[in-house]
Amino acid sequence: MKTLAVRIHGANDLRLESFELPPVGDDEILARVVSDSLCMSSHKLAVLGDRHKRVRANLTAAPAIIGHECCGIIEETGFVWKDRFKKGDRFAIQPAVIVDNGDGTSSHWALGYSYSYAGGDATWILLPGELIKNGCLLKSGADNFYSASLAEPVSCVIGAFHAQYHTSEGSYQHRMGPREGGSMALLAGVGPMGLGAIDYALHGPRRPARLIVTDINEARLERARRLLPPEKAAEEGIELCYVNTGNLGDPAQRLKDLNRGKPFDDVFVFAPLRELIELGDKLLGRDGCLNFFAGPTDTALEAALNFYQVHYDSHHIVGTSGGNVADMEEGLTLMAQGKINPVFMITHVGGLDAVPSATLNLPRIPGGKKLIYTHKKLELSAIDDFAEKGKKEPFFARLAELCDKTQGLWNREAEDYLLTHAPDIGAPDIPDTNEGSIS
Repeated sequence: MKTLAVRIHGANDLRLESFELPPVGDDEILARVVSDSLCMSSHKLAVLGDRHKRVRANLTAAPAIIGHECCGIIEETGFVWKDRFKKGDRFAIQPAVIVDNGDGTSSHWALGYSYSYAGGDATWILLPGELIKNGCLLKSGADNFYSASLAEPVSCVIGAFHAQYHTSEGSYQHRMGPREGGSMALLAGVGPMGLGAIDYALHGPRRPARLIVTDINEARLERARRLLPPEKAAEEGIELCYVNTGNLGDPAQRLKDLNRGKPFDDVFVFAPLRELIELGDKLLGRDGCLNFFAGPTDTALEAALNFYQVHYDSHHIVGTSGGNVADMEEGLTLMAQGKINPVFMITHVGGLDAVPSATLNLPRIPGGKKLIYTHKKLELSAIDDFAEKGKKEPFFARLAELCDKTQGLWNREAEDYLLTHAPDIGAPDIPDTNEGSIS
């Protein structure tokens, strides 16, 4: 059968194209993708092309389907998985997989980077056995698709928090996770991933007593205050403060003042900027842990760190690139329990036809997550623009009404309406998308 997908053929070369999928192998699964959330990591892949570490083969000869924050419905299972997965199961995917090369080495591949027939920005995909065998295919119990698409970025946040560690003087034991009841700073922390980190810090298993969140964009800060207000944090016993550091002469001192004159236990850096890394270093207290969360495209990115403090005050520096299966399972559980709600990450929706341009221009498109419905043809549109577009297009007017019910946030009713009423993108020989309703 044929699929329609966005594939990368090289640096800055993304193409929406139709091509044939091979038959389902005994250890493979045919799946219908419903939604995929665009990630800045896919933009980095688009820019780097073959130079990206997770590209498996020469892209000119073997283009890869992009996108890795996807979910959908299982359509056909190979013999190996017939008792574990069934047609109609909804799924989420933890995209990163470690493959044993059989010679004592291993390779780190990922959905959306390494496979010609599997990726999030496609209508139909063929999931490889090595990914399923490593537990990366997870069932989703959500009554919507967008939550499962957000499970991957949520797992990245959870993984970053799990990577934090602290010690005690005289002991070499590492206690994993942020310091419970301590102080935490999230620098450049009101983007989509930063918002997820705030949510997890407030409602996850290990919570700080004081959480300071910074940015230099007042509009983004104000949105964060509205979605995750300090008043609600106080009900959880956490002091939450948002700070615009754009015009502060000495931001390090100001942030310490807000922390009652003390440095911080845990600091996360959400933008790959030298000055931000160095600010994070200045904020660390004894046994403090700095997490460089932002993935840079600059392979020569450097920053000055105080190694006197590394030696005498036991400063730690960690970094993660994605989560693992356990992180994603934790995220899906917390979402199912209603403890975290990552829907506020979503600021735009669109169809598969919007993916190439949106991915290449992602840093220049304001807002948070761009959610793609892969069987639909739809221009990328901000939720905030629905009402204005609705003056000419009834489709957007209805979406505006549905999102107004949830204070401007995407929701199941809006998703159901889009899946029912947005035009199908269509492609030769692709089965009718209404077969086995996805709405």
